[in-house]
Amino acid sequence: MTVTLRAAEPLSKVVEDRSTPPNIVLIFIDDLGYGDIGPFGATKQKTPHLDLMAAEGRKFTSFYAAPVCSMSRACLLTGCYNTRVSIPGVLFPGNTIGLHADEITLAEVVQPQGYATACIGKWHLGHRSPFLPTKHGFDVYFGIPYSNDMAIDPLHAHFSQDCLFREGMTEAKARQGGIRDTVPLMRGEDVVEYPADQSMLTKRYTQEAIEFITANKERPFFLYLPHTMVHRPLAVSDEFRGKSKNGILGDAIEELDWSVGQIMRTLRDLAIDSQTLVIFTSDNGADVGSSAPWRGKKGSIFEGGVREPCIMRWPNRIPAGTISNQIAGNIDLLPTFARLVGTTLSADREIDGKDISSLMFQEDAPPVRTAHLYFTQSGELGAFRQGDWKLFLSDPNKTDETKRPMLFNLVTDPAESLDVAASHPEMVGVLLAEALRQQKDIQDHCRPAGKLEK
Repeated sequence: MTVTLRAAEPLSKVVEDRSTPPNIVLIFIDDLGYGDIGPFGATKQKTPHLDLMAAEGRKFTSFYAAPVCSMSRACLLTGCYNTRVSIPGVLFPGNTIGLHADEITLAEVVQPQGYATACIGKWHLGHRSPFLPTKHGFDVYFGIPYSNDMAIDPLHAHFSQDCLFREGMTEAKARQGGIRDTVPLMRGEDVVEYPADQSMLTKRYTQEAIEFITANKERPFFLYLPHTMVHRPLAVSDEFRGKSKNGILGDAIEELDWSVGQIMRTLRDLAIDSQTLVIFTSDNGADVGSSAPWRGKKGSIFEGGVREPCIMRWPNRIPAGTISNQIAGNIDLLPTFARLVGTTLSADREIDGKDISSLMFQEDAPPVRTAHLYFTQSGELGAFRQGDWKLFLSDPNKTDETKRPMLFNLVTDPAESLDVAASHPEMVGVLLAEALRQQKDIQDHCRPAGKLEK
């Protein structure tokens, strides 16, 4: 890994002469759909803290992730499409691969500038020791290593001496084999609780986050908070159970909103609110919730599977109560963080994301990137967006014999309901050629995942 340092340059007229690097809090929700929170149209559950965050910050309406868990986290942490870093759609406890040691993560971008770093929540980029957050730039890790519907790796789990075994579990029983929906809770590289009490994860993550922020209030810090909820099985603490008007999903979302409020209050109480950039977004489309108004949900490359709610707030830096409709996504955060903290990334690797600080700070900023690639969970390039146009390289609803490209205008037809490929053959040709060109670039310059022999 090579990171070259330099002094930060002015980002825009909005932040000129305000180059002090911010604290960064990145809240990453699991399986939360575009229409699951108030600022993006939810009405069944109440999200007052996110409503306030949006009123005090900027909403991004074309912010992209990926269809499922691991691939989205690879995009977020490395600034690259997951296919470039060879991370598949979903990693499982039996896998022997993970994020390669040579990849530069968000934490490794900010760490050389003196930042304290923490990952609190779901990791899902490899559960074996060489792939854990502590090997990828995070000083602190507390959370579950993969999705909460999975099971423990009975062969490779390392239990702490004081591990809390619950529900009649013992280490001997755990070594006999994993049980679905029972996952380990880890601190560093050790399992400290098994099975994790999922009803308390949101609260415990929040408390850990507050303690980390408080301990590092006198220095710059980066807190990555990838919540377990609202991935199934849904769970919620007693305080929030039955309180929403949308069942346990609504309860869990309202508890996540409470968590946002607790973090915001902590920043204010410590008088570091104005020094802190807070970003809230999700890893993929809704599973049981709402991806409205888009078509599709989790696992899909229709907009509802990959277009996420995103709010960014930084008082006196990001204009309050504003919206950006420009194309952006989680791959853009790494180069953006690099710019904000004053780190220049090495030129020895391709980075797919772009610095979107202008979209954060400027009013009516022009596009930073006009294109986006949609990779399926199996690693195929399934669709390509250029400006207002989105081309599916083949119709996912057709059989192999009848597959053909589909073309949608996302401005006039945001629901992707009217295929206009037949009436715009020239546009199909242009987009297809560019999609294949960019796909070839990734194939020619992809990097391996980390891999263990067994």
